Amino acid sequence: MPNPSPKHQLDGYDRRILEALQKNGRLTNVELAEQIGLSPSPCLRRVRMLEDAGVIQGYEARLAPDEVGLGLTVFVGVKVERHHERDAARFRKEVSALPEVIAAHLVSGESDFLLQVVVPDLRGYERFLLDTLLKLPGVKDIRSNFAIQTVKPQSPLPLDHLAR
Repeated sequence: MPNPSPKHQLDGYDRRILEALQKNGRLTNVELAEQIGLSPSPCLRRVRMLEDAGVIQGYEARLAPDEVGLGLTVFVGVKVERHHERDAARFRKEVSALPEVIAAHLVSGESDFLLQVVVPDLRGYERFLLDTLLKLPGVKDIRSNFAIQTVKPQSPLPLDHLAR
């Protein structure tokens, strides 16, 4: 059973830093320090430590898919032919390089992998499926589930289990 505790010792200040940056990654260090109750120098040291440790993996803008012409989200279950690490590694590498795949997970259950795919429309998905996905190494079966409506978009990670 996996260990539920974080890999890094995070205290209350770290937790507040992470919560604040998940809500607004554009905060200046001075704004962040003020918000969490630290002076700017130790705040910046903590942010850099969190970045160096890989806890903070980057900063990015969250885009509205519809507004950039990506109106169709598809969750794709992929079953692969063999379960050799070499084949799985090759599949993971090729899937990771596909810009239409915005998330990919190795899963248990009916599928081996679950992909989140964004494309302009059904015709775009048909092209992606036939010209790309079905041609990946070891693909045995594909099950597509189309998102009808996004009820809750990707949101910040819950951090209540960390120190206060």
